[in-house]
Amino acid sequence: MALSAAPAMAGYLLVRLIGIGILWGWARSEHQSLLRQLAHKWDSIWYLGIIEHGYDHGHPLQSNLAFFPLYPELSKALATVSPLGTAATAVALAWVGGLAAAWGMYAIGRRLYDHRTGVLLAVLWGVIPHAITESMAYTESLFTALCAWTLYALLNRRWLTAGTLCLLAGLSRPTASALVPVVCLAALIAIVRRRDGWRPYLALVLAPIGWLGYLLWVGLRVHQLDGWFHIQDKGWGSSWDGGSYTLTTAKQILTHPNDLEYYAVTVILVLAVMLFALSLFDRQPWPLLLFSALLLATSLGGAGFYHSKARFLVAAFPLLLPGAVGLAKARKSTMLVVLATLTLISGYFGGYLLLVWNRSP
Repeated sequence: MALSAAPAMAGYLLVRLIGIGILWGWARSEHQSLLRQLAHKWDSIWYLGIIEHGYDHGHPLQSNLAFFPLYPELSKALATVSPLGTAATAVALAWVGGLAAAWGMYAIGRRLYDHRTGVLLAVLWGVIPHAITESMAYTESLFTALCAWTLYALLNRRWLTAGTLCLLAGLSRPTASALVPVVCLAALIAIVRRRDGWRPYLALVLAPIGWLGYLLWVGLRVHQLDGWFHIQDKGWGSSWDGGSYTLTTAKQILTHPNDLEYYAVTVILVLAVMLFALSLFDRQPWPLLLFSALLLATSLGGAGFYHSKARFLVAAFPLLLPGAVGLAKARKSTMLVVLATLTLISGYFGGYLLLVWNRSP
């Protein structure tokens, strides 16, 4: 399958390189370096801080304990043998994660539909509006790769692989809370139906260890069992309110003049809900549907960080399947025009987020 996935990975790499090329030209015109944009902005600064200085003990305002450890620890380990330096190594790891994610998406698209759909699914993920975060020193690409391969393993009932990858995803981002229940529920169904022997039991045990383990470690470090949630709420202003904040903010944005980013996020959230409805009508496998639904609930139901809600959905790649299926059936000329247009829009928006917008993507 590695050879058949080459067009998907090459297509993904091509559109990301075009996006980075647009960013490089824009940054150069403003006398700023490309590496600074990719590795020294917003969350990437926090990750570099963890790589270089480790975790704090719960800062009274904003603690770096809010950031999960797999990405910074992998970057730190690689930086010890890499000639690139810490920042460039962290960016390189994100690029490797992006290629691994593209491969995983191709595998799912090909399994559910065909080769062309798999390729287009990977390429579409590379041209979403917030695709620039896939190429930055952020966790989006690594986390999405782990999610894609976990879901692929589930579809093929490879329980040990699914459980292990879910454990790693749980060490990557808090939104692994959308993946862990999928693996656990699939394992429980297999157990009830007495399928695959002892393997579903092992997946059931492995899947939540990473996510729960880090939350427990943070709780012990700050001497408060719900320490991570306390840090998120009091330090970062992020909590769960079931969607009230999202609806109120969207109404405010749509009825008053606002920045492009806020309009873009609002449109993306609406499109995400629409794509989920299409996914339901297309009868996607339930693990993909549940994963997308839980990511949507996490993003839409969270209070605070409205400007980042679209980025929180970067990993929700199953939502792109309806578009991939539609493009796969279109004429080649239509497909190329659509992809070229989306690539240019994504490239511009990536530059806008890093060079114009004054808050994190």
